[in-house]
Amino acid sequence: MTYDVIVVGGGVAGLTAAAYLSRAGRSVLVCEKQEKCGGLVNSFERNGFVFDGGIRATENAGALFPMLKHLGIDLEFVPNQVSIGIEDLVIRIQSPESLDAYGEFLEGFYPESEKDIRAIIEDIRKIMGYMDVQYGIDNPVFLDFKEDREYFVKEVFPWMFKYIGTVRKIMALNQPVETYLEKFTSSQSLLDIISQHFFTATPAFFALSYLSLYLDYFYPKGGTGALVSKLTAFIHENQGEIKIGTEIQSVDLDGRVVKDQDGNSYQYRRLLWAADMVLLYQAVDLDAVADQKYKDVVEKKLDEISGLDGNNSIFTMYISSDLNPEFFRDIASEHFFYTPVRDGQTRAGPLPSGGSWEEIQSWLEKYFHLTTYEISIPALRDPDLAPPGKTGLIISVLFDYKLTREIRSRGWYEEFKQFSEERMIQNLDRSIYPGLEASVLECFSSTPLTLKKLTNNKDGAITGWAFTNRTMPAENRLARIAVAVNTPLPNVYQAGQWTFSPSGFPISLITGKLAADKILRTLN
Repeated sequence: MTYDVIVVGGGVAGLTAAAYLSRAGRSVLVCEKQEKCGGLVNSFERNGFVFDGGIRATENAGALFPMLKHLGIDLEFVPNQVSIGIEDLVIRIQSPESLDAYGEFLEGFYPESEKDIRAIIEDIRKIMGYMDVQYGIDNPVFLDFKEDREYFVKEVFPWMFKYIGTVRKIMALNQPVETYLEKFTSSQSLLDIISQHFFTATPAFFALSYLSLYLDYFYPKGGTGALVSKLTAFIHENQGEIKIGTEIQSVDLDGRVVKDQDGNSYQYRRLLWAADMVLLYQAVDLDAVADQKYKDVVEKKLDEISGLDGNNSIFTMYISSDLNPEFFRDIASEHFFYTPVRDGQTRAGPLPSGGSWEEIQSWLEKYFHLTTYEISIPALRDPDLAPPGKTGLIISVLFDYKLTREIRSRGWYEEFKQFSEERMIQNLDRSIYPGLEASVLECFSSTPLTLKKLTNNKDGAITGWAFTNRTMPAENRLARIAVAVNTPLPNVYQAGQWTFSPSGFPISLITGKLAADKILRTLN
């Protein structure tokens, strides 16, 4: 059988594309390496507790809700309130006006930088205004001009003029947030406390808009994996096929054939790669390519991307606690960014690459004391996600893939995981969650190496390419996101986190839909 489209990668980008392609009546096969779809959008159950294994909540960003509505998928969402805490103080982000509270919050910790903070807050306010324009309407990608004609006339067309003017201002802020903030303050601790929430060198427009984006987060009832269940069910209902446990390892461009790890072949008319970009070019069978032009394209692309890094990865600890959910609700909300001390993680010093285990332990001790924790508590959103009177916590910190790989190669991996879990629990127990350590029923963790194994993402990255790369092998101009789904290979398209930068959940949805639209046009 020849499929109209084979989609490689069953994350949300691949599933979004497959949903639209199958709805259009095209024969679609999704090939997913793991035993379930979802990638970094997934939930799992352990001893009665439901945890989210990837993203902690879903951002609408004018994409998620319009997509579900357009496909006719009914999924219940609940609010996802975000809190920010330093030491013993916590603020809840409840409206755009929370920006002023955030400024006062920072001034309480850094009174000597009061003037700097006020200037930063006003700049954040301006950037939030830009992003409100960008995400201010339902994304036109998920609308139908005939069905939504009135919305286009009243909302989309006027918005387009605002967007054209705003997108230039946004791209003018496409510089690392750490560098950008230096023009406001010389306080390294203040710089850290604002920027260490984000990936290294995150563009300023992206990082400094987050107080408004936090208001746009929602949580699917049942866990983030409920979204994946709905999308996979929709694909099956529309006669699409999904093969799990199927890793595509070879691509024959001339024969339009892909092969999996067991040697099974699948014929395609169009190929959509919704997995790691490096793997696509590594999979191309150059011996089967007759046209030297495409051989050169593949070799050039491999040379371009082979030395580039994936974005930051994370160390995640999962805890089952016998503390009542109300204990945590009284302290902060269900999605909580918490920093134990105001000093800033720069004080931990450089990564201890090449150091002894004792030197690495010393650095970890400081890092876990200074860094920012992302804490997610599913049962505060949906009580059914934990046994009565008990609470599951997902606690993450940004962490370096290469350091983790070095630790494993030197035989300290299990010690590293145990040491990290203990220090993270102790830091939270001695600060914001007194009694947490004694309440732990079970604790386990995943590292950047776990994410690499599960997703095949380069460097265990959770959002595509690192912003520190010398070049960006993905489109990063907002006005040209539509062409980001193209590849230089014949009949091959791409979608997902490696396709556009800065990436994330909404980008995966948008590029999945854009790729489906492009493929349908070429097939028609």
